[in-house]
Amino acid sequence: MLGKFSRFILRFFGWKILGWDPMLLDKYVVIVIPHTSNWDFPLGLLVRQAMDAPHLKFIGKDSLFRPPFGAIFRWLGGYPVDRSKRTHFVDSIVDLYNSQSRFVVVLSPEGSRKKVDQLKTGFYYIALGAGVPIVMVKFDWGSKTVTWREPFYPSGNWETDLKVIEDYFRGVQGKLPQNSYMYQR
Repeated sequence: MLGKFSRFILRFFGWKILGWDPMLLDKYVVIVIPHTSNWDFPLGLLVRQAMDAPHLKFIGKDSLFRPPFGAIFRWLGGYPVDRSKRTHFVDSIVDLYNSQSRFVVVLSPEGSRKKVDQLKTGFYYIALGAGVPIVMVKFDWGSKTVTWREPFYPSGNWETDLKVIEDYFRGVQGKLPQNSYMYQR
């Protein structure tokens, strides 16, 4: 029921979902670029429901998981992260992958809705540590498309793999394009 409703809402606002089917693998890391607006979150939830993919989980700043809304974000599939101090974030997420038969986490390597000069690398080291591929997803507000790329297996060479990642996301337009890492790249 929620899947049909979500598909209707996306179509009503002119959005299309294209590309790879997220139900084909049990474990992978999803990266979504760009992340320039608070509207990216409800769009992501609609896409997840429209694709009937409840196994997709997300990471959010820990302040989102405090009362009064914390229980809602957990119910929606969220895991809190304390960004104010160094933690063993990568290791703890790798442990989640190793302890479950089906697990997918969705991350935004831009890490913020504000303009950043470089991508955060946690997603990359999670994929390497868990031995899972990276699935790249474009939220293109210009064409109103959400496009899933087939799985990409990182080589262990960040600089080489970053070129593949940047090539995939080149030209994608965020809701606030000037805030995207990929803006004018």
